Amino acid sequence: MEAVKVTVVPCNNKKTLFEHFFELEDPRIERNMKHNMMDIITIAICAVIANANDWNEIETWAFCKKDWLKTFLDLPNDIPSHDTFNRFFSAVDPQRFLQCFKSWIHAIGLVVEGTIISIDGKKIRRSHDDRFGKSALHLVSAWASDLHLSLGQVKTTDKSNEITAIPELLNLLSIKGCIITIDAMGCQKDIAAQIIDRKADYVLALKGNHGNLHDDVRTYFDEVEKSNFKNRKCNVFQTLEKDHGRIEKRTFVATSDIKWLDEKNDWKNLKSIVMVVSERKEKDKRSVERRYYITSVAPNAEKIGRYIRSHWSIENTLHWQLDVNFKEDQSRMRTKNSGENFAAIRRMAITLLKQETTKKLSMKCKRLLAGWDNGYLLKILGVKII
Repeated sequence: MEAVKVTVVPCNNKKTLFEHFFELEDPRIERNMKHNMMDIITIAICAVIANANDWNEIETWAFCKKDWLKTFLDLPNDIPSHDTFNRFFSAVDPQRFLQCFKSWIHAIGLVVEGTIISIDGKKIRRSHDDRFGKSALHLVSAWASDLHLSLGQVKTTDKSNEITAIPELLNLLSIKGCIITIDAMGCQKDIAAQIIDRKADYVLALKGNHGNLHDDVRTYFDEVEKSNFKNRKCNVFQTLEKDHGRIEKRTFVATSDIKWLDEKNDWKNLKSIVMVVSERKEKDKRSVERRYYITSVAPNAEKIGRYIRSHWSIENTLHWQLDVNFKEDQSRMRTKNSGENFAAIRRMAITLLKQETTKKLSMKCKRLLAGWDNGYLLKILGVKII
């Protein structure tokens, strides 16, 4: 019995996510188009949300959901095979594919002035191919932590090339009025200038890769700390966290007292230097760590502390979820653009899963429920069937 066709519409008055992919150029030769491009994309995104982690699992999920999928997809030649998914996403231009998702993010209007955008790199460890001298895929990602939005990614060959990838990624983003946080690898004068030129602000981690600047800032705060932050113009904010016998106290210290800093004019619109002191006590163990930052933001320690903590979430939220729940580090995808495009789909899935807040479930449980409950999957996608 042929399935009755239904219509998928957005839950609000905006376009559905999938409508933004209509503009994507199909890379296939016409005689090889046995499956509709939108069918392939829709199945892939839905299946990854629903706990599929590779092309074979996507095909298996789709066969199990075939009757339901046929109610709103064409599927002229049944369910695409895993090889079809692999060939299609190997050929698709990764940046054009990601641009469709960014178009949807822009349309829903969540990124506004004041949004904190964290930029960091991540290696997909098992994506290397030693036989052909292919190194593991390394991606630099942009993550709006407070909004749980993945905003973009750029591929680079290794961590050292993040310096060239970050400017490319920044050019792909709408960052006006936002605060950009980057770790020490991206603490570069040209990157700071690019952020300011794009009408945004920066908070950059400072480590030994900037020898004199790092040493000067550290020496300054060493003297300030000896006086318990009273002898200099410093703004101080503290947090205290207790969890399972662990106590962590963080002290954020910011100052605009930088006239003495030799390199202050080398960093465009530099306004403040910052120190974060993390004191951790767990049973009989005590550890103290100090981190240093430069920023174009006025010396409000509480605000800057929030920006810095938000940056830590790209590791603790995005990268952790990718490895633990989406098995990204185990991915062996190596064919042309397949690994990069699948990485984009994972980030789309995380964004959509994080936006769904009606059920207080873990990421793992949300994915499982989306695989079992078609209605919940549609809710995650922000669509309904009529």
